[in-house]
Amino acid sequence: MTLKVISLFNHKIKLGVEGRKHSFSILKNNISKADKTLWFHCASLGEYEQGLPVFKELRKTYPNHKMILTFFSPSGYEIRKNTEIADVVVYLPFDTRSNAKRFLDLVHPELTIFVKYDIWPNVLNELKKRELKAVLISALFRENQIYFKFYGNFMKKALFAFQHIFTQDENSKILLERINYKHVTVSGDTRFDRVYSQLTLDNSLDFIEKFKDHKLCIVAGSTWMEDEVFLVDYINSLETDSIKFIIAPHNIKSSQIEKLKQSINKKTILFSEKEKSNISEAQVLILDTIGLLTKVYSYANVAYVGGAVGKTGLHNTLEPAVFGVPIVIGEHFNNFPEAKIMLINQGLFSIKTKEELKEILDNLIDNTTLRVSSGEKNLNYIKNNRGAVIQIISYLRT
Repeated sequence: MTLKVISLFNHKIKLGVEGRKHSFSILKNNISKADKTLWFHCASLGEYEQGLPVFKELRKTYPNHKMILTFFSPSGYEIRKNTEIADVVVYLPFDTRSNAKRFLDLVHPELTIFVKYDIWPNVLNELKKRELKAVLISALFRENQIYFKFYGNFMKKALFAFQHIFTQDENSKILLERINYKHVTVSGDTRFDRVYSQLTLDNSLDFIEKFKDHKLCIVAGSTWMEDEVFLVDYINSLETDSIKFIIAPHNIKSSQIEKLKQSINKKTILFSEKEKSNISEAQVLILDTIGLLTKVYSYANVAYVGGAVGKTGLHNTLEPAVFGVPIVIGEHFNNFPEAKIMLINQGLFSIKTKEELKEILDNLIDNTTLRVSSGEKNLNYIKNNRGAVIQIISYLRT
């Protein structure tokens, strides 16, 4: 009831509430009792991308099974509701005992995979009652989470519904063993496998090549207003037009995009305007669309990843890292171990002020040796941390 009230004022929550009204009917119309099924659950888009290499391998292994994909968040469902990896995509109904029973009656999965987190205790307890196999992959735990508190028994019990948990790091394994959960393997993060596979794809975009025009290019991905204040200040201060900038804002509402465009005093063009003018003449390109950033990073000489100047949460730093470019982020990244490691490796740089951003970007632009060597360190970091998918699939196939 609370979410229904909030949905009156929040478009994203409204999408989730409205979407869940159709989940059971979609499942009923697309799954029969005779169907063999596998079920994948992801909180949102990031977890989907994390689980995708595993989903792809299971699709090959079980070609005659129906793949059921569920999301919690509209930001995952709305973007991937037509993915080819699944036969049925729905919002996971709210976690009540009756919904859990009804959902599993319809889906009856031979195997269930949850990605990273988003633990639904009623659903998981019902899976355990029915002795259905469930696995958690790319899990990442912290000591302050409810599972490790004296008052967290209900959530702790849900973890024991998983026959095996694959964690990203050793600390997560230690925390699980502390609550007497023993079936755990440190496999690493499947995102490394996911992003590395991007190198095997065609990442070319004709309009980006025309825009870049063989000049040095800084790509700022998933930026928030706090990031854009810093970036715009830097762009406006430049006395040269030999540096190109691509900005992919997290918020692509037209009012926000227009405000960003008007704040820049260099020739700026939007993705949606690219057919109306000569894109190569612009110094700044704003992507007022989604779904292109991963490929756009392949054109970067330097990448800026948003979310850590403010406290909204750092976005994916592995996506640009795989293309062998140095990365700049804000200061709030304590919950992002990959950023910490890349910082130690000297492939990533953290800034607190506009002045620090200018110093770092100027240095990376002027010092080719630093720029190239920093980028190579990031690519090597990706290469050296692959292999999680192989471990997970090996277990699932036994």
